[in-house]
Formats: sequence, C-alpha cells, structure tokens
Amino acid sequence: MKENNSAIMLTGRIDSNNAQAAEESIRAALRGKDCAELVLDAAALDYISSAGLRVLLRLRKDHPELVIRNVKPEVYEVLEMTGFTEMMTVEKAYKTVSIEGCEQIGRGANGAVYRIDNDNVVKIYNDPDALDDIKLEREKAKLALVLGLPTAISYDVVKVGESYGSVFELLNARSFSNILAEEPAKFDWCVKEYSDLLKKIHSVIVPEGKLPPIKEKVLFWAKQAAALLPEAEGGKLIGLIEAVPEDPHMIHGDYHTKNIMLQNDEVLLIDMDTLSVGDPIFELGQIYNSFIGFHEVRREGIKSFQGFDFETGKRFFGESLKAYLGTECEAKLREVTDKARIVGYCRLLSRLIRHDMLDTDTGRAEAELWIRELTELVRTADTLTFSKNELTVEAAAENLPEVLRFIEERIAAAEPSAKTEMQLSVAAEEIFINIADYAYKPGRGKATLRVETGEDGTAMLTFIDCGTPYDPLKRPDPDNSLPLSEREPGGLGVFMTKKLTDGADYEYRDGKNILRIMKKL
Repeated sequence: MKENNSAIMLTGRIDSNNAQAAEESIRAALRGKDCAELVLDAAALDYISSAGLRVLLRLRKDHPELVIRNVKPEVYEVLEMTGFTEMMTVEKAYKTVSIEGCEQIGRGANGAVYRIDNDNVVKIYNDPDALDDIKLEREKAKLALVLGLPTAISYDVVKVGESYGSVFELLNARSFSNILAEEPAKFDWCVKEYSDLLKKIHSVIVPEGKLPPIKEKVLFWAKQAAALLPEAEGGKLIGLIEAVPEDPHMIHGDYHTKNIMLQNDEVLLIDMDTLSVGDPIFELGQIYNSFIGFHEVRREGIKSFQGFDFETGKRFFGESLKAYLGTECEAKLREVTDKARIVGYCRLLSRLIRHDMLDTDTGRAEAELWIRELTELVRTADTLTFSKNELTVEAAAENLPEVLRFIEERIAAAEPSAKTEMQLSVAAEEIFINIADYAYKPGRGKATLRVETGEDGTAMLTFIDCGTPYDPLKRPDPDNSLPLSEREPGGLGVFMTKKLTDGADYEYRDGKNILRIMKKL
C-alpha cells in the first residue's frame, strides 16, 4: 500500500495470503485523519480475490462514500461481475490515445471525431469531464439502434490529453462532407441518402421518457434572442415556440454531413449525444445553420467546418429540403425554410450571447444580420409547424401556379387520368382565385391548401382562409337556360366546381373559412 496526496494506492495482488495485511495497512494510513471520502487508487492493482473483496466491504461499512479509481479492465470485470460497481463508485482506468496527425472526419456540437487507424475512430468531447456525457451518448446510440436507425456503438472509452473519448469501429468510413468535397458527381446521391435517413429519423416514435424534449432547449434560445428584438416581435417569437406542440418523434439535433458516414456501402449516423424528441422544424432550423446560417457573414467558414464552399452548402440544403418534403413547389420550400430560419437564428443569437461575442467585430456583424432577418420573419409568421401536405401562400393570383403544382405533386402517386387532373385543377383554380379576389378585400391575407388522398382513391382539397365569412356553396346555381344578356353576373365558378367534383362542404370555425372539395381520382 502507498499513500499519495489524494488517495491510497493499491498495488500488486490482494488475495487470501495478504488481505488482512492490506486492510491493516489501509487503516493505518487513515489513522488520525478526518476522511469524509476514502479514495483507493487501483492503477497498480493487478488482481483481487474474494478475500480482497471482503476487505472492500468492511472499508465501505466505515466509509460509505468509498471511491475506487483507475481500475484495470481485468479487476473492473471482477468488481462488475460481483456487483461492487452497483454498491460503490468504481472508475475504470482508461488507456491513452493520441490524435496528433490524425484526420478529423466529423464534428458535432459537443466534440470532434478523428480517425486513429484504418479500423477505428475516436470522438473527443469538448468537456474535459465528459464521462457522464459518454455514458449518456452510448445509451442514446443503443436506443437508436434498437429503434431501427443505422448507427455505430462505442466499444471503448479512452483518455485523450485532458479529455475523454469514445472509440468506434468504422472501417474505412468516409463522411458525406468528404464525399461532397472530393466527388462532386455524387452530389445527387448524397442528397437522396441524406434526406431519406432524415425522414427515417423523424418517423421514429420514441417511448415516453427515453429522450429529452428539444423544445425546452429551443425555448431557451428564443428567450435569449428575444431580448435583442423589438419588444413586440420578441414576445411573438417566444409565443411561436411555446405554441409548437409536444411531439414524440425522434430528432437527431446535429444532423449535418460530417455526422453521416459511408462504410462499405452502408450509411451510418454518428454523434448521438444530441438525440431528443420534438417537432421536425426544430431539426430543420439547425440543419439550416449548418449549411447556411453559421456562414452567412463569414462564408469562408464553411470550408474549414464542412470541407466544401458556401454555394455547395446552400445548394445542398435546398435540394435536401426538396427531397425531404417531396416537393418542387417554391412557395412550400420558402414557407418551411422561413420557419426553419426562425429557429436557426434563435440559436445563432443565443450562441453569440452565451460566448460573449456581441462585442467583437464579427459578432456585431452577425448579430445585425440575424436580428434584422429574424424580426422580419417573426412579423409575418403565424405558426412554426408545417405539414408536407399543406401549402400556405399569400392569397394572390400570382401564386396560383404554385398552388396547382402542389396539388399535382400530391395526387401524382394515385396516377389520375389527364381528364381527372384537369377537372380538379379547374375547380381548385376557381376556389383559390375567389379567395384571392374577395376574402380579404380591400386588404391581403394568406390562404392554406391541404391535399389528402384516401385509400379509396379519393382526393380531398381543403382551402382555409381568415377572411370575411362566406359560404360559396349557398349561392344559387345560375340559370343556364337564360340568354347571356339576362343572366346575373357571378356564380359560374362555384357552379363549375360543383359539377367537376364529387362533393363539397363548407364551415366557418375559429375565425376561418374552411371549404373542402372531393374528387375520385
């Protein structure tokens, strides 16, 4: 036994032959000391028998806060197998790994990933006291794997300088950032795989209590950002975040191309410490930051982070969003992007505040841009939630092409005939133009279109506006038997809509006109 400033050292073997002497030596070292916590350093302990375990039990009885540190793997296995790791604090010894000269292949919010040899990578945590974080990430990664997501599981923990790291087996794996930078021809392939995996993540329902809600974190960002906005917009921003409903679907929380790996033709997700649950807009806001937001002022910064230039990042975000939403409709893409930007700018402004960057030249330039953009976005936003089957646009005739395109995309899977598709488009045009011309007159407002298709092959189009209450279905049908000179103006569009569809209904609810039309495809 040896004593150092903070712990009593255990050396060699503790077995039946020397267990009593070992215990006497430890108690002698403690005599005359007021030790609230007994710490045993097992870095030099090679073996412990059942006799040695009984010594530990007696010491724990007198010192309930007993801690055993730097335990070698072989000894740790004995302590774990016999339940000692459940009864007292036992800290395993970690081998040391150097990352000098190693390639950085990944980067996340809480650390960076380096390749240490052909078979293995190590994630180094920013926090030097990261053992609890490592344990939590391993549990999250196991949960993700059980729930069907392709991810790597750490098999070892190591010391790297003053911090800790998790070791993963990733044989010859390459990040999507690396592929995009070195093989531009694979851009479309990366977009598809990236968006497909994102859709898979967001389709996973997480058992209650297994992952934290991301909304709490976003609300913290919003409250910090709101302090930099005009009072009205700041209050509205917080209200928009608070209004987003709780959602049990999985969120990665740091989903960018350095955290997506390709290994032997298999796409793997890494950096799982940010896993949470929530509405997908919270994920999209952070994705926007990774490719655009962080780099809007210093565009060269994306090169050192992702490995490719700003234009590539901007294009990748745009194409991935199209694939994720399943639409080419520019109005829909603008709608979701603007909502994502609200979340993204909240995080960026919060980061400036937390890192005391508002007094730097770069920080001031970034804050000026993000405050201006966020203020304008919040002024026109009604909600942060979105549906892939809904489109919200300004109720104006110039937006009709986008409305018709959105309908066409959403019913395409049902393979309607050209005639059916034309009839539905004519009916939709009549309704939308009627909203644009009359709902908000003399002002302007928004219209929402929802497109749903049933298993029976019926499409239902729902038009929603907050304009003057009006039920067009109550309007009498025009008398087509009269000469044109004797007919009352108006009403023909509604009449055509009824004739071209298989059903329609109207209601006024919660200050909204809601008109539905049905059509067999």
